[in-house]
Amino acid sequence: MSSDLEVTRTHPVPDPGIEEHVERWVDVDPAASRRAERQVAACFGLVPLLALGFVAVYFFVPKTWAVQFAGLHAPAQHVWLGLLSGLAILLVGIGAVQWARLLMGDQEISEERHLASSDAATREEALAEVHEGIAQSDLPRRKLIGTTLKIALPALVLPALVPLLDMGPWPGPGTRAATIEKTIWAEGIHLVTDVTYKRIKATDMAVGELVNAAPENIKDLSGEPAKAAVATAKAAIIIVRMDPATIKIPASRKDWQVDGILCYSKICTHVGCPISLWEQTTHHLLCPCHQSTFDLGNSGVVVFGPAGRSLPQLPITTDADGYLVARSDFTVPVGPSYFERDSTHDYKNGDN
Repeated sequence: MSSDLEVTRTHPVPDPGIEEHVERWVDVDPAASRRAERQVAACFGLVPLLALGFVAVYFFVPKTWAVQFAGLHAPAQHVWLGLLSGLAILLVGIGAVQWARLLMGDQEISEERHLASSDAATREEALAEVHEGIAQSDLPRRKLIGTTLKIALPALVLPALVPLLDMGPWPGPGTRAATIEKTIWAEGIHLVTDVTYKRIKATDMAVGELVNAAPENIKDLSGEPAKAAVATAKAAIIIVRMDPATIKIPASRKDWQVDGILCYSKICTHVGCPISLWEQTTHHLLCPCHQSTFDLGNSGVVVFGPAGRSLPQLPITTDADGYLVARSDFTVPVGPSYFERDSTHDYKNGDN
């Protein structure tokens, strides 16, 4: 009686057990089994074709084409890209479901619940069940399904990979040198004020003065606002004049200045904020975003804040009429750091 009571407490509802197994049609008819296998393989086999179709549409369907149907007006390229990629993913799902329903093992299994933690013997048993599940998948015998699945799954990467690779040129050293590491400054380009584009004469600048400036050739991009914005963001400069007796000019930069007039990038080397908060007495330039402070009287070295690199200096001289001109482009990339950037040529305190 006590034993019956204990069973009732543990299992208040009688265990109905596993119902009698009924074999599927594909389990008893070899022809139906082969037909199901071909159906699953067809689903997987169509995926690479759809992925290649996605790539073809991406590159060859003009962006000007449109689809008009039942009030829908959308770019044809977008419609086909969505249909092809969506159908490819759908076919992988349909193939996997049909594979599980018709071809994988169909025997029901039951087991007693156990504690969350398992001993070594239980873990070994679990691994054995995993291997049994692999065997139940019937994949070792279904070579056609395995082959098509191996092709279908990698093919799904194409619709995602191709647009990523087409986002722009690969950022190799040559590409970086010709794009983000280059500005429109060049030898002989005049320094002009950033609003009026007025040329700046060296003798007109007073000691302690700061001028926000730009390259004169920025005017050539007036009809191309997007290019002008990018060029300005990289080429913006500040010009300061200091008493030559109060500043440090390394021997390697003696010809980068004109009687105490020096030119630096206006873009902070921390995160790229524009800076022009000038302290005349200390020769310090302060970034308003995160308080990085650069000593313009010592080749733009960082004296405070999170910036990790000196402010790039633009080599300058004067033309025959005494107007300030660039001797070259910046010798190092301007703006914040990035992973591939070579920082070996950045000026450090004490460099000659």
